[in-house]
Amino acid sequence: MSGMRLTLLGIILLSVLLLLQYRLWFESGGIRDMVMLKKTLAQQTMGNDKLKKRNEELAFQIQRLQNSKDAAESRARNELGMIKKDETFYQIVH
Repeated sequence: MSGMRLTLLGIILLSVLLLLQYRLWFESGGIRDMVMLKKTLAQQTMGNDKLKKRNEELAFQIQRLQNSKDAAESRARNELGMIKKDETFYQIVH
């Protein structure tokens, strides 16, 4: 009987171990979810870094436009096609 009880106890303990391992790996909040969240976090961090760099570039451009008359004039000429008073605009068509 003692051998039978040990075998039964071993089967019960193995079943509990397998159940806990299943829950650890496959159920909500388990290791699989953690790995997916780490991937999502890495992607979000990269996106945030790109946006932070873009914001810094835009802040620099804003500061330059606010503090430099030449920068504002250059931007108006190049992007908006504006000219100064008494200037003549020539457009060359190819």
